[in-house]
Parts: sequence; C-alpha cells; structure tokens
Amino acid sequence: MARKRFNPLEHLPSEARLRQLEIVAQRLVESLLAGNYRAVFKGTGIEFDEVREYVEGDDTRLIDWNVSSRFGQVYTKTFREEREMTLFLVLDLSSSLNFGTAARSMREIALIASTLLTLAAVKNNDKVGGVLFTESIESWIVPAKGRTHALRLLQEVISHEPRRDGSNLAGALRTVTESLKRRGILVIISDFQTTNYQRELALASKRHDVIAIRIHDPVMEGLPDFPLVAVGDPETGRTIFLNGRSRRFRFDYEQFWRQQRQQWLRECHRRGISAIEIGTGDNVAERLISFFRHRSRQR
Repeated sequence: MARKRFNPLEHLPSEARLRQLEIVAQRLVESLLAGNYRAVFKGTGIEFDEVREYVEGDDTRLIDWNVSSRFGQVYTKTFREEREMTLFLVLDLSSSLNFGTAARSMREIALIASTLLTLAAVKNNDKVGGVLFTESIESWIVPAKGRTHALRLLQEVISHEPRRDGSNLAGALRTVTESLKRRGILVIISDFQTTNYQRELALASKRHDVIAIRIHDPVMEGLPDFPLVAVGDPETGRTIFLNGRSRRFRFDYEQFWRQQRQQWLRECHRRGISAIEIGTGDNVAERLISFFRHRSRQR
C-alpha cells in the first residue's frame, strides 16, 4: 500500500547523509534543544564537592571525622548534583517502519529524532550510546562522550541494513536493563507494533528515565475511501485485504488503532514514562522542542 517515493538521502553516500543531517540539526540543537535539554533532565546522582565547617542543623551522618580530628573542630561533607548523564537510544529497525504515506517513512522519522537527540546530548557533554534491534540485537554502541563518537553512532544508524524483519522490543529492553547498571536516559524509538514488552518496559522505567517515542503514519488513524486492495505485512509476509469502501470496515479499523494507541498511552502513564508521538507528516524538531518545553515546565 505504501508508494515508493524519491528520498534524496537514499542516493547519497552514508557520510554525506550524516553530514546533511548534522547541518540541518545543528542550529535547532544550539538554539532550542540543547538549552532545554539541560533544564529537563536532573543529574543521575550526587558527587562529593567539598568539606566545610559544621553548622547546626547539618546531617550528623555527613560529618568528616578525619578532617574534624585534624583541625580540632567539626567539618561536614557537602555534595552536588552530578550533571553528567548517559543518553541511550533503543531504536527499532523492523520492516514495519519502512512504511509511510506522508512526506517520509517512519524509519526516516526515527532517524531524524535519533540525530537531534544525539546532538543535543553531545552539546550537553553527556555520554551517548544505543542499540539497534529487530527480532534480536543487531548492533550495540557502547556509551561514550564526544562528537566523533556521536557521529560514529549516527553513521551506524544511517548505514545499518537490518538482517531480520520482525520486532522483539521485550528482548531489547531486557538486554539494555541488564547491561546498563547506572541510571540514565533511555529513549525508545519504535512504532510499538509488537507484543509482550510491558514487563520489560516496567523494569526499565524503575532503573532509568524512560522516554517512549511512538512513530506512526496517518493511515493508522483512518482509511481513505478506496476499493478492496491486498497489502503485505512487511514483518510476517502475510497478505491482508483492506476494503476502504466499507464504512463498517473503516470504523472497525479506526477503532482498532485508537485502542492500540490508548493502551500504549495508559501503559506509559502507569509507569511514569514520558510519551511522544511523531507522525510521518510531522516536523520532528518541533515535536521534540514541544516535548522539552512541556517537560521543563513540569520539573
């Protein structure tokens, strides 16, 4: 059902595609995303700052007895919030994301969102890493700092050719939760058209600050009026018949996708997970900027 569209990024070498995306994203990151990024996320812990003289009301558990005995009066330890964070992308590359009836495919939207978030993390001097998955883990990029590392990550995101068609979000989240011991920002980018991932999502949200970005297409909201057509499911290979002339079929179709969306939103809300929805016809930067602004007001 998806029509083939000319995508200029497809006809550029991967290095040129990466450079083009970086140029487009840089101004947005510097003027909006980077500043809001720093305001939105709290540090992942506290680190020792200095010792000072004890004053009444200080926590006695923080008294530094070694320093106190050396100087003959009571000193206490002080701490500050540790601002260094780790942004970790969990990126779905299953075949369903190749679909798109608007300006871009869902995978292109996922790529742009990954680029903007990665560059924002670099501007904040944070570590960034990621995992690319389909039915299994296909690529793992260990978190590290710096622009060079970030560009290597984005190079992998752009150039990676998925080896499988399906999506195992539960397995990807399980691996990430077991591997990342330190609390960080976990950004899941997927169409969430998979099953049995709720338990792993709940476990991830207990350990990390989780943001779920659901990529979708207008056709998931409603079918146009068209004759009976056969479409192929890119992940299972099955043929599905869609009858756009049937009002009942269009109603059932819209109800199905509405229930899927509402269930996803409820699951995110229950777990304290920030949910963002980005369509193939949306401006990705504007959607992310809106999220950053909204979340900064909540902090």
